[in-house]
Amino acid sequence: MTQPESSCEYLPLKEQTWQLLELPSTATISTQLAKRGLWNSFITGATPLNPGLRMVGQAYTLRYIPSRPDIDHNLNFDNRSDPQRIAIEGVGTRDVLVIDARGDERAGTMGNILAARMMARGAVGVVTDGCFRDSPVIAAMGLPAYSRSSHACTNKTVHHPTDVQLPVGCGGVAVYPGDILVGDAEGVVVIPRSMADEVAEAAALQEHKEDFILEQIQSGKPLLGTYPMDESTEAAYKEYCRTHPLPV
Repeated sequence: MTQPESSCEYLPLKEQTWQLLELPSTATISTQLAKRGLWNSFITGATPLNPGLRMVGQAYTLRYIPSRPDIDHNLNFDNRSDPQRIAIEGVGTRDVLVIDARGDERAGTMGNILAARMMARGAVGVVTDGCFRDSPVIAAMGLPAYSRSSHACTNKTVHHPTDVQLPVGCGGVAVYPGDILVGDAEGVVVIPRSMADEVAEAAALQEHKEDFILEQIQSGKPLLGTYPMDESTEAAYKEYCRTHPLPV
């Protein structure tokens, strides 16, 4: 197991990037990533416990392997050495805990008490390709949480925590410590940290333009000439921008 890295070691992002990432949908962000060659950026199966909460943060990773009865039989946790507990005490401001559970849904990966501790430390979300226990309580706590499903069994019946702050796979997506995660009611998208400034700006601009296009379609305009826009629609969009300023 590696020791947690300080977030200060990450490539710094523009402060505006964090603000811009509050605007676009995960669908829009995934489109911008696809345009840059990243076809696999959306975590499959991770749905929100509370769809009304949005999440923008940086990845802090935890990996589970299958548990084994001779090691995990007593279900005890040592807060000083257990990687899960080290991860919970390691997260900080703007961190999203990303738990690689191998897609195994036969036990929870964490519960409400650990979620509460994460919130107290400034974490802004948690994502797993497994399950949570105490899901109804977590959903009501205000911490954005994404999982495949819920399961009441404690984690060590199925999972054994190992690595902290190493690259993991979550829902079929590679996640490196410090990567940027955005979550909405649809799910979670992963942005390589080195691309975050560029993608945030492009996605915010795309969202702004598509808000205009949606208004046009809802008012009865046909797809032809509207989506994508022809010259006349582009001109109308420029007028729209006079009363609806661009985000960047």
